[in-house]
Amino acid sequence: MAQEVRADNAVAALSAMTAPTARVLRGGTEREVASAAVVPGDALVLGEGDIVPADASLAESSALLVDESALTGESVPVDKDARADDPDAARLQAGTVVVRGRAVATVTATGPHSALGRIAALLHPHPEPTPLQRRLAGLGRVLALVAVGLCLIVFVLGLARGQSPQAMAVVAISLAVAAVPESLPAVVTLGLALGARRMAGRHALVRRLSAVETLGSVTMLATDKTGTLTEGRMVVERVWTARGTATLTGSGYGPAGEVLVAGESPDPAALRAVQDLLTAAALCNDASLRPPGNGSTKGADGTDAWTALGDPTEAALLASAVKAGRDRDELLPAHPRIGEVPFDSLRKRMTTLHRAPSGQVEVCLKGAPEAVLDGGILDESPDLLERVRKEAAALAAEGFRVLAVASALRADLPARYEDAETGLRLMGLVAISDPPKEAAEATVTACRLAGITPVLITGDHPATARAIATRVGILGPGSGVSGDTASDEVVTGRQLAAGEVPDLTRVRVFARTTPQQKLDIVQAWRAGGAVTAMTGDGVNDGPALRQADIGVAMGRRGTEVARQAADLVLADDELSTVVTAVEEGRRVYDNIRRFLLYALAGGVAEILVMLLGPLFGLALPLRAGQILWMLTGVAMGAEPVSRHAMRRPPRPPGQHVLGGGLWQRILRLGTVVTAASLAAGLWVRHTGQPWQTTLFLALLAAQLGVVLGLREQLLTRENPFLPWAVLAAVGLGAAALYVPFLRAVLETSPPSWPGLAAALAAGLTGFGTARAESRSTRAVGRLDRDRRPRLMTDE
Repeated sequence: MAQEVRADNAVAALSAMTAPTARVLRGGTEREVASAAVVPGDALVLGEGDIVPADASLAESSALLVDESALTGESVPVDKDARADDPDAARLQAGTVVVRGRAVATVTATGPHSALGRIAALLHPHPEPTPLQRRLAGLGRVLALVAVGLCLIVFVLGLARGQSPQAMAVVAISLAVAAVPESLPAVVTLGLALGARRMAGRHALVRRLSAVETLGSVTMLATDKTGTLTEGRMVVERVWTARGTATLTGSGYGPAGEVLVAGESPDPAALRAVQDLLTAAALCNDASLRPPGNGSTKGADGTDAWTALGDPTEAALLASAVKAGRDRDELLPAHPRIGEVPFDSLRKRMTTLHRAPSGQVEVCLKGAPEAVLDGGILDESPDLLERVRKEAAALAAEGFRVLAVASALRADLPARYEDAETGLRLMGLVAISDPPKEAAEATVTACRLAGITPVLITGDHPATARAIATRVGILGPGSGVSGDTASDEVVTGRQLAAGEVPDLTRVRVFARTTPQQKLDIVQAWRAGGAVTAMTGDGVNDGPALRQADIGVAMGRRGTEVARQAADLVLADDELSTVVTAVEEGRRVYDNIRRFLLYALAGGVAEILVMLLGPLFGLALPLRAGQILWMLTGVAMGAEPVSRHAMRRPPRPPGQHVLGGGLWQRILRLGTVVTAASLAAGLWVRHTGQPWQTTLFLALLAAQLGVVLGLREQLLTRENPFLPWAVLAAVGLGAAALYVPFLRAVLETSPPSWPGLAAALAAGLTGFGTARAESRSTRAVGRLDRDRRPRLMTDE
């Protein structure tokens, strides 16, 4: 039911993305109608800020720029033109936003047949149980069968020794109750709840409690690019001029940053060249920047950040100009705009004309290198143009969006503004990107150290995807593990659609993917036995977020569709928070296994005492009430995380909850507790003292010693509940010996000093054995880590 409700919420969020109203042309007049009333064949009238209400084909357009990031993951708005030869450039999708320009478009699909409708159809619930639920269900079946079988044996043996059927029935039932860890659900719930609370304090909001443990089992992390690995803001990183290449520091749209050449401040001539280029780029610009405190969004550090109004690429140019000491707000009064030729997708350039302080006309042009580096536009030598083309191609190969900037002075304003686009002087190239977050590379490295395979799935351009994947360490030297068979190829959505990739799990970077293909990638990993986590923020990520074992949505910049489809929401939009959440998941699973070791070892000891006691002359070793008076270890669910939790691989998805040597440890520990308890009872009987009470007390003390001995950090203060629980158990044990009512019910008697000494010796034996088990387990873990293939960067 919860899964269905969350799926319904995700679909409802999709509906909220559609425009409430739309402008259409009907009967030759423009009308405003409800978006639900739009039908195929309608002529949509679209302007800046409008949400496209349905899939449509452009009939007319003017300087149209559309933000498709929520649907495609593309980090920058896309130019659209009705005259374009590319069908994608002349097509609009429902749910996208017009950033600039205007258009008339013919509706081609609505409702379930639109882009949003197809995504909604993929948002079906996936009620598969989590890895922990599958493991505990299997454990429950095994324990039930084993406990019932052993208790039947105890019952039959008791009857064979002449015990009454009624007494043995009560003992057998009590033993069955004690042998099965009935407090396991409480331990699991406590561990999950505490894990969710700790994760919330570290900016990870859990929407489904069982997701906490599942995170600890994750073996593959599929991540989006824009806003997840990257900042989600365009930044000018490099500037090329005839004086050389300069690097600009700083992030976001804020003015903080500086111009560097080879890591140092540039000489005056080089700085002047950069300033001239960025002055022209700032003047040939229609965007603006909003400073902090004016309703801007929060930055990565939680403080107000600078935001962009208009084209993000143009906003990045404005920010870079400020870093170079050229503020557009100060430039415009001295260089007022007197004409312009707007950008369109066919020309791929924009030109503005300004009145220079000298009275001349200043022409500023920017655009795609292939549209600007032309002898008909630039008054430059063919050798220089060829050199600049190679430089632009090299920058584009690194994943940058490259713009060429040119400028010139004219004596008079031309009759046609387009006539000014000739005889210009090349100012240089600007390389713009959505750069990786500072913590992205460290996060990818942490995933690899924890045995988690990172995979990049984006709707962005393949070159951009490769560049980001290389910079953060998903691809390239040092990105893998020795002997890794993964491919360094970037696979596109077209290759997937053509069936050219037989094994999706060998690919580490996917580009230009559709929502259905993201879903297919996640399903391929799951089919291969991986426990998958998928991060995303867009509508296109919704289906994959639902299908993954763990869906992780961005809380700040994520769409409501992504948040509703996810199991975990990152309040700070930082991928590193996922690593923190994985650590909490491993903490929960470790504590569950620690509790099972204690509880099942105690159950094994109680059964063995009942089976072996009569062989040594102890007719009925324990009474029914004494069996049920043993300690529960609920407080073990709050134990702190292991210091090595994130430097070991995740548990194999198919491994049983008692796998990895746990059941052997249970048998060893149970055998030692049995031997110590029986030895205490037999020794006291040999001295003529009440042996049954001593046996009960020794078994209780041994289990208390095991609880303390299994702590990884013996004197830690992170879980004060456990020492208090042990003290409470000691108090209950004392009450069973000295409170008259309980003595009568439990059939105990105050032990002698030899009996107390024997019980204490059993407790110390249990503690020492548990400590030895813990040390051996940590030693094996260290050996496994040493034997694991090392990261290439460590070699």
